[in-house]
Amino acid sequence: MSAPEQDKQRNREISANEAERQAMSAVRVSSWAIGLAVIIGIIAVALVWSWLKR
Repeated sequence: MSAPEQDKQRNREISANEAERQAMSAVRVSSWAIGLAVIIGIIAVALVWSWLKR
C-alpha cells in the first residue's frame, strides 16, 4: 500500500472508532435521561396521590 492509501485507511479506522464512541455516549446520556424521567414521574405520582387522599 502506498502512503496516501495507508493514511486513508487509518482515517477510516479513526472515524469508525469515533462513531462508536459517540454512539456509546448517546446511549449513556439516554439512559440517564430515562432514569431521571422515571424518578420525576414517581415523585409526581406520589404527590398527586397524596393530594387526592387527603
